[in-house]
Amino acid sequence: MDLILWRHADAHSTDRETDLDLHRPLTGKGRRQAEQMAEWLDRHLADTVKVLSSPAVRAVETAEALGRKVSVREELAPGSTASAILGAANWPESRHQVVIVGHQPALGQIASLLLFGDELPTSIRKASVWWIGRRNSEDLPRPVLRACLGPDLL
Repeated sequence: MDLILWRHADAHSTDRETDLDLHRPLTGKGRRQAEQMAEWLDRHLADTVKVLSSPAVRAVETAEALGRKVSVREELAPGSTASAILGAANWPESRHQVVIVGHQPALGQIASLLLFGDELPTSIRKASVWWIGRRNSEDLPRPVLRACLGPDLL
């Protein structure tokens, strides 16, 4: 299984209450970032990929740029835990590639947990992708970073 962590693109800010945070849309810059990354991802993803998104508008808009079926999952909402998100992705049992479109700090914690064995604070920039695969080493499956890419590199 490949797990692709995709942080939502640039979104409008708000000074309002936390519950309105879920309604923040992408900015024009964010839409361009999402489209650029989606174009790169689409060339590299399998047809059977599963795309899971946080219910936050900015995450859904980012995921929709990919032009594939998106499953909105409450387990990916802001404030979620690495464990809940990995459970939603069915890591590592899933036979399909899974794209998770979500938020910091959980995405960074997942990357750190899978690659280094501990949920250390790890920053994933907006609209960036961390592609984590699995490789068998000494008959044990081990996570491996296959790609780490931001929209500014496309």
